[in-house]
Amino acid sequence: MTQSQQLLYTLGDSIATITINRPKVRNALNLEVRDGIRQRVAEFNKDPYARVLIITGSEDLAFSSGADLKEMSETGLRYPPKDFIPEFITDKPVIAAVNGIAWGGGFLLAQQADLVIAAEHATFGITEALYGRGSPWAAPLPLLIPPKVAMEIIVTAKPITATRALEVGLVNSVVPLDQLSMRTLEMASLIVQNAPLTVAAGKKMLNAISSSLLKGLEQEIIDIWTPVYESKDAQEGPLAFLEKRKPEWKNC
Repeated sequence: MTQSQQLLYTLGDSIATITINRPKVRNALNLEVRDGIRQRVAEFNKDPYARVLIITGSEDLAFSSGADLKEMSETGLRYPPKDFIPEFITDKPVIAAVNGIAWGGGFLLAQQADLVIAAEHATFGITEALYGRGSPWAAPLPLLIPPKVAMEIIVTAKPITATRALEVGLVNSVVPLDQLSMRTLEMASLIVQNAPLTVAAGKKMLNAISSSLLKGLEQEIIDIWTPVYESKDAQEGPLAFLEKRKPEWKNC
């Protein structure tokens, strides 16, 4: 598979690493990156040598700022398809090494990782309210953290610090940036030395419990967010970002 310059993939000592490499746009998730993550996860799944996957961003500003708002405005995206932001569909453990901001879709990538290690300066935010977009993917959040904290993150759109994320259980540990790679590899190495079937079964068990609690809510969540995505404001937000101005909300 041809290596994209926007998405890097390495494999060594049974540890695979995906690096989102668009630092000039805060590692935003455009179509090439989204498709590339899916392809690399599929490749990781098929490789018996690959035992743990690390996802991170390039440089020290952003893990990922989320969906590419410029692309979103140009395509007039409304309700995004279910797999718009790639899912880590794998029985093997996934570790997010959060090297900077993890907002919107970047927050989702971190949220769905099995383990999260964050740099001290990292922040986590659901910023969709700033741009008139929706966050149906955040439905599991009250199962991960206290519901009032989840409410604050969603309705204020104000990111929380890595330290706060650690306090509420969104991340496993917070480390200085210069230790992030080492600490992530240390955790991955601990997993690699364990029995693969036991690790996979443990992950399946925990995921099954979480999934059962949300079972049956999918259509209700779609119904809640459809009017938001179909609104004029949903197009105004990304357009205002593109034009570098404050959005003019119409509440319709």
